[in-house]
Amino acid sequence: MDNMDSGDEGQLSKKALKKQQKDAEKAAKKAQYKKQDGKENEPKGDDKDVSEGCYGDLVMIQSRERIDRKIYALKELTSDLADKKVWVRARLQTSRSKGKQCFFVLRQQKWTVQGLIYVGDKISKQMVKFVAGIHKESIIDVEGYVRTVSQKVESCTQQDVELHAEQVWVVSAAEPRLPLLIEDASRPDSEEGLATVNQDTRLDNRVIDLRTTTNQAIFRLEAGVCKLFREVLDNEGFVEIHTPKIISAASEGGANVFKVSYFKGSAYLAQSPQLYKQMCISADFEKVYTVGGVFRAEDSNTHRHLTEFVGADMEMCFNYHYHEVLDVLDKLFVSIFKGLRDRYVEEIATVGKQYPAEPFKFLEPSLRLEYKEGVAMLREAGIEMEDDEDLSTPNEKLLGRLVKAKYDTDFYILDKFPLAVRPFYTMPDPNNPAKWSNSYDFFMRGEEIMSGAQRIHDAKFLEERAKLHGIDIETIKGYIDAFRYGAPPHAGGGIGLERVTMLYLGLDNIRKSSLFPRDPKRLTP
Repeated sequence: MDNMDSGDEGQLSKKALKKQQKDAEKAAKKAQYKKQDGKENEPKGDDKDVSEGCYGDLVMIQSRERIDRKIYALKELTSDLADKKVWVRARLQTSRSKGKQCFFVLRQQKWTVQGLIYVGDKISKQMVKFVAGIHKESIIDVEGYVRTVSQKVESCTQQDVELHAEQVWVVSAAEPRLPLLIEDASRPDSEEGLATVNQDTRLDNRVIDLRTTTNQAIFRLEAGVCKLFREVLDNEGFVEIHTPKIISAASEGGANVFKVSYFKGSAYLAQSPQLYKQMCISADFEKVYTVGGVFRAEDSNTHRHLTEFVGADMEMCFNYHYHEVLDVLDKLFVSIFKGLRDRYVEEIATVGKQYPAEPFKFLEPSLRLEYKEGVAMLREAGIEMEDDEDLSTPNEKLLGRLVKAKYDTDFYILDKFPLAVRPFYTMPDPNNPAKWSNSYDFFMRGEEIMSGAQRIHDAKFLEERAKLHGIDIETIKGYIDAFRYGAPPHAGGGIGLERVTMLYLGLDNIRKSSLFPRDPKRLTP
């Protein structure tokens, strides 16, 4: 009996041992195919990962070492580099895997290129799967061969080539869930049935929204406006100045100022650099300009108003007639428009794909009309208005359409505004001082972008005009004092950088051309 029991136990032990051995072999095979994220691949023989050491997550870059490696910009990837092995660093915009291959799009600022990786002698299926699983918007390093393509890659800026990857490393991983997708944010609103991103979502997640190729192009062109503004005025002998943004009193009067605490008292954010421009004219600088923040506490929730914008302002003295200044301003704008047209062809085309608009038209020299001529054109179109009545926004836009139809220009100058609708410091027209003034507005696509004038440079006359406007002289004493010690005749004006960019590109909202817009309802991000 005991011997029988002992035999059964020995037989059972052998079976258990055999099963245990089989289980151990299975576990070893599974362990061989385990990925870094803890998931397991399906085992298939004793295949080795031939791509080991060619993909994965890079250790955080903390400047441990400086690698001597050329990193190519995506814009450099052209057919000139055909069959050359290169390294690039870019964002992963999209990826699409199918079977043993994965197509992906790399994006760098406003340039994109298609990438491809597929299973082969040097590329394992584990590597292809890894690339397919990288989160969108992650920054990655890719080494691969530049290959020409038989058909243009229409969806990318680099249409004649693609990048065949051999190494892929994640430099900085994005979170898996994005608040908006770049492909949705890049889509024209006119594409029905496809997802687009509304304005508030864009602005709430501005850092991601600004990554679109359209936004990259918009703000490069806006930088171009600023660069050209400086270039032209520098060549005309102007001096760039930097004026205070914290001031002791409202710079243009009224209540539309931001009041801020200033130690034990209060101060205001500057509505305009005009006072300081004029003070520099009185200080014999003769020609000055400034580029900087301007603050307006206006509760205007329109397509073209902001509470903070970038002002580009100029002021210059003249000899006998304010049209000497008007000529410089005319040259300034024509030079800016020509510079944008000639230097920013790619940016204009990129923006036009998402926000189609008619090319901006202008004349050289610019069209100049007197205010009363503009009123006459509006009357001919059926608008009832007086000679000395200010232009309403609808009439302003209508006049722009009438001018475009008659003169084929999107840009014009309206001179000799009614004195009654201009500030107290505007010089009256000597030929009809009760009705007209030496002032002007500049218009783009039917919207005002600059308001300027000859300034009154005589302190006594300035006091008279202020009193006629019901202004307490004591509240503007600092302004008037700037002209008590001899000031040359001068004129000037200022533009809003965001508005000029918006109208040049034909955008429908100034928030599209403001990097981080501020309006009555938005103070973040």
